[in-house]
Amino acid sequence: MSPRGRRPGRSDTRERILAAARRVFGEVGYERATIRRIAGAAGVDPALVHHYFGPKADLYAAAISLPVSPREVAKAIADPGLEGIGERVTRLFFGIWERPEARRPLLAMLRGALEGEDTGVEAFRQFLEEELLGRVAPLLDSPDRYLRVSLAAAHLVGVAVARYVVRLGPIASADLEELVELVAPRVGSYFDQTLGSLNPDRSMT
Repeated sequence: MSPRGRRPGRSDTRERILAAARRVFGEVGYERATIRRIAGAAGVDPALVHHYFGPKADLYAAAISLPVSPREVAKAIADPGLEGIGERVTRLFFGIWERPEARRPLLAMLRGALEGEDTGVEAFRQFLEEELLGRVAPLLDSPDRYLRVSLAAAHLVGVAVARYVVRLGPIASADLEELVELVAPRVGSYFDQTLGSLNPDRSMT
């Protein structure tokens, strides 16, 4: 007898898991959602969720149609260390946005957040803090490392809003290489610990 909820060959299994994941993430947020809880909501074995989607971060990315793996993004940013991180982060960020298949879900999510209509905004915030900011911030030996990384992310998101949502003249029409050249040094400055602490009393740890 197969484990509870296993339905080999059912073509709708993946979609049922995604639907359950969206519901659970929306109800309890990213931090409290578990693979076991999502599997229960979908009526499948937890191993089947792992089989289709891998870890929770990748399941969440699929549930919100995020066209990148957060683990791969964090690895690409963090593994080489701090040297060149401003250009690396900026090029990776806008390289994703420039892909038409990636831009659609990102725009939908961003517009929903800006308009206050997306009930999953809190889950997305938790996801960013845990899976991306939480992986990159430890590169910095500074009490305000989470503030620095958050400001770098805010800078990039602000430019993305101007370029892809508002479509502000020169920013929208700028060549990708020109955009990276101008934005990367500003993003990199948040990781420059020689500039001193932005706020020595603030830390998430």
